[in-house]
Amino acid sequence: MLQFDQVTKQYPGSGEALKGVSFRIERGEMVFITGHSGAGKSTLLRLTALIERPSRGNILLNGKNVTRLPNRKIPFVRRRIGLIFQDYRLVHYRTVYDNVAMPLLIAGYGPDEIDRRTRAALSKVGLAGLERRFPITLSGGEQQRVGIARAIVSRPPLILADEPTGNLDPDLSMEIMAMFREFNQVGVTMMVVSHDQELVSRFAGRVLHLEQGRLVDG
Repeated sequence: MLQFDQVTKQYPGSGEALKGVSFRIERGEMVFITGHSGAGKSTLLRLTALIERPSRGNILLNGKNVTRLPNRKIPFVRRRIGLIFQDYRLVHYRTVYDNVAMPLLIAGYGPDEIDRRTRAALSKVGLAGLERRFPITLSGGEQQRVGIARAIVSRPPLILADEPTGNLDPDLSMEIMAMFREFNQVGVTMMVVSHDQELVSRFAGRVLHLEQGRLVDG
């Protein structure tokens, strides 16, 4: 599914965010990425999603080296990756329905298929009936569920979640993680960045631990 081979990422004017990181994740795994603030966790996810490119090394997705993939082909790869953010990244002047439907609209699905998938995704995360609400009227937990529905609506085989429970209380955090476990149990590969060691320990998953940009465990 995913392989990092001696991947280094250096930002101009600063040090290396990742330093020679290598690992392999098989299809259907649930993996937690842990480490201190600034350890390189979010950089690792951005590289996986092709939001950024490595300075050195290679990244393979489904056996294909995507390290130097032409920019015009990147959107097609991203369609098979669901992205979930700590700060939700919702479009606040669009309804809940429109936020979730957006990936399908961009991918060119027809109206009937968009409607069917969007309503199914909202139902899956417990938000059926809130389609016409605007994100600003929802609680933080509900907004995160909208973000999750948007990530799963195109049924991607890989979901990347960057500190998805960072702004939520412990009970809501457990609910979100339990939802991720359900996705994983039907074959979705999950990569979850978290600084909450207690939360991670409650879910049986592989842990990739970063320190100062280096992979020290996993």
